Amino acid sequence: MLSITGQTTEAGVTELDFDLTVDGERVPAVIWAPEGAAGRRPLILMGHGAAQHRKTETLAARARRYARQFGWATLSIDAPDHGDRINPEDAAAMARDITARVRGAAREGSGPSSIFKTMGERARRIVPEWRAALDAAQTLAFVGAGGPVGYWGLSMGLVLGVPFVAAEPRVTCAVFGLGGVRPKDEAFAEAAAKITIPVEFVFQWDDAVAPRETGLALFNAFGSAEKTLHINPGGHGEIPAFEQASWDAFFLRHLRD
Repeated sequence: MLSITGQTTEAGVTELDFDLTVDGERVPAVIWAPEGAAGRRPLILMGHGAAQHRKTETLAARARRYARQFGWATLSIDAPDHGDRINPEDAAAMARDITARVRGAAREGSGPSSIFKTMGERARRIVPEWRAALDAAQTLAFVGAGGPVGYWGLSMGLVLGVPFVAAEPRVTCAVFGLGGVRPKDEAFAEAAAKITIPVEFVFQWDDAVAPRETGLALFNAFGSAEKTLHINPGGHGEIPAFEQASWDAFFLRHLRD
């Protein structure tokens, strides 16, 4: 059951904050939808990156645009140890640590596998949390049950999103990016193989965090009959702005109700 903690409406978009309790832990969530929305509509689940939170500005801006331009709803939750689930001092320390390790990887030319190893426990925790958030969202009159559901997640949003999408049949399409399958990571590869819905996957040719060979391995591992790979030059976080239009077109194709 959701507990509403706040609601604002601005420029045609309503932002509804709510909390869930999953396995005894508070999970803050937010959903954006068109102002005055009524009836079932497509729902996008957006997974944020490491050291970010459910309302990270790039994610929130995309969610507001989806509400205004397409009439969709967008749901985001704070991942374990992120956002309102961590104190500000620890969050700042995490951001500094991740930045330092990413820069070190860029200098050394090899991915910092420790970043991904620390996410195994978060992935285990977030699957039931995303499911609970989706359950709660579909009780809202302006979302409804049974409508098309898409997932979007880059970097940590991919690492935590692949196990969730593999386990959740209500998700009907997914955009992933900036991640890969590393040697001996059989569990992650097995999760990717269970994903058979349409997938669009984007990664960077010069990414030191998720090296190109791991990205190609992940693309190969996806079990989807319809999967598209977008590769661009540049490092982690340097995805060209034009990829946004491709994500929009992908969701427009696959979220027809």
